[in-house]
Amino acid sequence: DILVDGQLCDSDIVVNCKVGDPVPLQVKLTNWSKHSVGPFALTVMPYQDYQNGVRNYELQDAITFVGSNTFYIDSVKPTKDSVYFGALLFLYTGDFYLNIKFHEDNCSRELPLSWFCLPSVHIRATEPV
Repeated sequence: DILVDGQLCDSDIVVNCKVGDPVPLQVKLTNWSKHSVGPFALTVMPYQDYQNGVRNYELQDAITFVGSNTFYIDSVKPTKDSVYFGALLFLYTGDFYLNIKFHEDNCSRELPLSWFCLPSVHIRATEPV
C-alpha cells in the first residue's frame, strides 16, 4: 500500500497538496511468501508525464525529499508488514507521479511479484491559498 498525505493511493486517485508544504509518504509492504525477503532497497522516483510517451525525471528544481528518496530494508519476515516513511516537498505547481523501484542486494532472494505492481501515484501540487 502507498499513502500520500494520509490518503491511500489507488490507480484512479489524485492526491492534492500545496506547494511548500511537506507531504508525508508511507510505503507499506506485506510479505505473503513463506520465506523472509531481503535485504533490498526501494527508491521513490518522481516524474512528470507529458502524455505523449515522454516522462521527465529531471525534477530536482521542482521536488525535493525531506530525508532520502531511498529506503534500505534489511528483511521482511513471512506474513509480516514493513512500513517506510518519508516526505516530499513540492516547489512548483503541476501534476506529478511517483515511480517506486526495487533493488535487490542478493539475486538469490526473489521479491514478491505483487510488490512490482504498486499503484501509480498521482499528486497535484497547487498554489497555497
